[in-house]
Amino acid sequence: MTTFLVTGGAGFIGSHLCDRLLAEGSRVVAVDDLSTGHVGNLAQARAYGQRFTFYSVDIGAEGLGALFVRYQPEVVYHLAACRLKPPEAVTEARTGVLGLLAVLQASVACGARKVVFASSASVYGESRAGYPLKETALAGARPLDPGAISKKLAEDYLRFFAGTRDLDFASVVLSNVYGPRQYPVDGFGVVAAFAGATLSGRQAVVFGDGSQTRDFLFVDDAVNALALAANRGSGKTVNVGTGVETPVSGLYRMLAGITGHRGEPRFGPLPPGDRARSALDGSRAAVELGWKPWTHLEDGLRETVAYLRSN
Repeated sequence: MTTFLVTGGAGFIGSHLCDRLLAEGSRVVAVDDLSTGHVGNLAQARAYGQRFTFYSVDIGAEGLGALFVRYQPEVVYHLAACRLKPPEAVTEARTGVLGLLAVLQASVACGARKVVFASSASVYGESRAGYPLKETALAGARPLDPGAISKKLAEDYLRFFAGTRDLDFASVVLSNVYGPRQYPVDGFGVVAAFAGATLSGRQAVVFGDGSQTRDFLFVDDAVNALALAANRGSGKTVNVGTGVETPVSGLYRMLAGITGHRGEPRFGPLPPGDRARSALDGSRAAVELGWKPWTHLEDGLRETVAYLRSN
């Protein structure tokens, strides 16, 4: 039985990944400091009994390495990330850089075969390359916020450990992931924010004029790519996105239609570091992972709204 360790395992994407790995018959150890994750996200995982273990531990804690040695994971998924608004450089670096190094060192010490790193489309910044972006755009990328800078640095550290410690890796660059368990109160995720507002009859806030675009990826599709990366994409950085640009204003109209909300949004100033466009080319993921998106945006939005209605 394969053992996986998932940092950020109680989070939005991490908890779905735990469910997927457990459903496939594996053993899963989830680590999360619960700063943004929720224990309630793990209800389904806990039903698997002794095949699932959860620790509320910060990835910078001294005891992290002992957990790795105790459970001997074959593959480590690193999804833990600092989520601050506005971003704060020192705190972001503590989690995004020092936290990553702690995970990589612990992975080497316990003999893990591979680390799968969850990166973000924000790593590309405001790119001048053609959209949807290919992985080659990373070479000239200029990230616009501390979290994205940490993720770009992570690429170099992953390659360093692969070359000097024989630790395999795959870096999965996710576009804007949405779906069940992404809560409006987290302060992240425009889908969750719009859906929460329109369901409750509140006025949603659209930053800027709403013309900025995003590549919206349903969480099940994102998790499928991460799961595939356990045995594929060795030493590769792989974009995982639909390649479709959807304006934020168009997203609002879709969600308002699904929820039956008739109010108009309020427009606010763009946050620092906000990108005008974002879309990822998934052609390398098709070759390296055997992955492709299959959830249509409207179907994913309806499932997300249904989840929020019942929770």
